Amino acid sequence: MEIYNHPTFHMACQQFDFVADHLEIPEFERPRLKYPKRAMAVSLPINCEDGSTRVYSGYRVQHHLTLGPSKGGLRFHPDVTMGEVAALAMWMSWKCALAGLPYGGAKGGIACDPHHMPLREVERLTRRFTQEMIPFIGPQVDIMAPDMGTNEQVMAWIMDSYSMHMGYSVPSIVTGKPIALGGSLGRREATGRGVAHLVQRAAETIGLNLHNATVAVQGYGNVGAIAAQTLAGFGARIIAVSDMSGGVVNLRGLDLEQLARHLAETRTICGFSGGDTVSNEDLLLLPCDVLLPAALERQITEKNAGEIRCRILAEGANGPTTPAADLILAQRDDVFILPDILCNAGGVVVSYFEWVQDLQSFFWSEAEVMQKLFQILDQAYDRVWQNARAEKISMRTAALCVGIQRVREAKAIRGLFP
Repeated sequence: MEIYNHPTFHMACQQFDFVADHLEIPEFERPRLKYPKRAMAVSLPINCEDGSTRVYSGYRVQHHLTLGPSKGGLRFHPDVTMGEVAALAMWMSWKCALAGLPYGGAKGGIACDPHHMPLREVERLTRRFTQEMIPFIGPQVDIMAPDMGTNEQVMAWIMDSYSMHMGYSVPSIVTGKPIALGGSLGRREATGRGVAHLVQRAAETIGLNLHNATVAVQGYGNVGAIAAQTLAGFGARIIAVSDMSGGVVNLRGLDLEQLARHLAETRTICGFSGGDTVSNEDLLLLPCDVLLPAALERQITEKNAGEIRCRILAEGANGPTTPAADLILAQRDDVFILPDILCNAGGVVVSYFEWVQDLQSFFWSEAEVMQKLFQILDQAYDRVWQNARAEKISMRTAALCVGIQRVREAKAIRGLFP
């Protein structure tokens, strides 16, 4: 479909087609599983602080509603397109199904740079997008969450805008919101802690001792930073981190507390004095025990896959490894891959917990949240690892098989209306 024409969507389709061939899904079933149920593009005019009016483009894609409401993040980034959002929604479908959550996948985005906008303009843009989406969202229809460029405050504005339209408070319209508005304890840390927990499981699988193991993190945002801090708590040594401005490397280990103070003051890794400068591209090639790409899609390609020098590749980002790179990595027995739909599933799992708590108006302790999170992640990891061994397939193929097959079975049982 031309409206989804984007390299990331083509990549997601390639992954689906490969798994569909493995599962022997008939050709006539594939389009219904692959293509999104609903896609919206909206124009978002707002009044700017300088007195001008500017029009932004916003998108929301709901991949399927077979298992329940659709669920997925909202990102603010200059390069957001319909095709990218559609790919992320598709991956979210398989991720939710793999974790056993009663959701379909969704994703949204606005093509903007919130880091170079006044806060009032970001608020106006968020509220305008919410107003345009009201016919298509709801606690039983589509539930947003934070993603790249958005945060708890953005979710609070969405909740308030939707609630004002409804005439009463609706905390279950979004997840990842402030605790004071019905957010869940542990939600902010969930994705990063989940990544670290699954790295620990993978280390046990391959016989790697995480104490003093070396870790490199591309994308030191919320996910990358929390994962790094948690792994450091396990005894690992964080030797390199990066953000959009570039990175820093210190083979003796970075001082994460000093780095946190630098980030609080400057909001960028650039200029940190605790190590040597390294580019995002070169960071991926550093010798390390754990490589954690937690930035954008399509970072590990056929050009660098053969040069990756890690023992565990833990995909904190969505779609960091291209299908061409997967073919190269499949020929290597020295890299254990934790695929994205498994590795970074902690965020949507605890988003599900938040939604459940909001619907019940009954909230759990952080210890309860983490215990339930790790239980679900362990079940998903065990199922994927067992499937990979039994079928002699990669961890990614095994994870996608589980997710896609569950959605396929649900669609078959429900039938096709009318």
